[in-house]
Amino acid sequence: MADLLRLLLRVAEKAADVARVCRQEAPLFQLLVQEKTGDDKNKKFVQDFKTLADVVIQEVIRHDVGAQFPEMVGFIHGEESNKFENGLGESVTVTVCGTEEETAALLATVLDGNHTAASLLARAIHQDPATIDVNTDGLSVPLSPSELGIWIDPIDATSQYIEGREEVLEEGHLSPSGLHCALVLIGVYLRSSGEPVMGVINQPFNHKDPAGGGWRGKHFWGVSFGDVSVCSVSRPEDGPAGGKGLSAVLSSSEKQVVKETLTSLCSPDKLMYASGAGYKILCVILGLADVYVLSEGSTFKWDSCAPHALLRALGGGVVDLTMSLQSGSVAQDHQIELTYHQPYTDGKGAGRWANHGGLVAYRDCSQLCSVISALKGKL
Repeated sequence: MADLLRLLLRVAEKAADVARVCRQEAPLFQLLVQEKTGDDKNKKFVQDFKTLADVVIQEVIRHDVGAQFPEMVGFIHGEESNKFENGLGESVTVTVCGTEEETAALLATVLDGNHTAASLLARAIHQDPATIDVNTDGLSVPLSPSELGIWIDPIDATSQYIEGREEVLEEGHLSPSGLHCALVLIGVYLRSSGEPVMGVINQPFNHKDPAGGGWRGKHFWGVSFGDVSVCSVSRPEDGPAGGKGLSAVLSSSEKQVVKETLTSLCSPDKLMYASGAGYKILCVILGLADVYVLSEGSTFKWDSCAPHALLRALGGGVVDLTMSLQSGSVAQDHQIELTYHQPYTDGKGAGRWANHGGLVAYRDCSQLCSVISALKGKL
């Protein structure tokens, strides 16, 4: 597991490099945007975009993990289809080739012969990222790669990535929108039970380098299986929210009844809004909010798998909201935790992997119980 963690941190950083290159080259970025259609369109957003950056990042991760752990090849799933249409209407399957030159030639067919753009992207794909030091002491987890599957969200909060607003992050505060909401998410789950056991989150646009002005990222990781719970993030010392009542983060489009119910639990300044499902769960991981509540089935397995593993390592989790509202005892009911191995049989396209019952992400079980008991009979 330690080898897999080190690999995922490395490929997530490579993915972050690709995301940064795509934003830095404005003409390239304009070429990359294509609209999702049909069954793969996320119904929540009027305009949800697929970017070549998404597909390339996903395929980089799939390629590098498959090369080191061949037994995982059929179980590396992503948000994106790797088919991309060029200006001539030709469908091109995007994969990582053996050499930078071959990858550049393939990407040039997607980019209508724009060799400059294709070469920039291929260089980012094939370069080795900066080494990430990680202390893997205590990570002797008795799992083999053949028991595991992976969910990849190449760029969570794609709309924020495309819009590209630059916000300065304030220590200890969540920021509702902007480039920092865009995250690379890699979650590992048990094929047998769907339990999330490892997560890597890379935030490509965490801060600007004071010297060069370029973007620098930040990474977070966690492992949770059996007796092992290790996380790069520490639990807040003074307990949830410093004992000053509950804080919650929501989507601005959340149902009014949920907003009103949580207003009665939180002080007015402790009910917050932010973009991106992954970023909202990261806010809970970092202690910027105690819970993230979503009543709609508008998130997917690739959104929640990675951050769910980090929350489990911190003693929290992510539960299905609908099942929690029907449960007799939220604190003891392990059936309400989200799992990642089985599709929703009535769904189509991306909807097969939606978290249909909504969700609550939490660090502390007592706060989860407070939220569920407040929402009972309201939804």
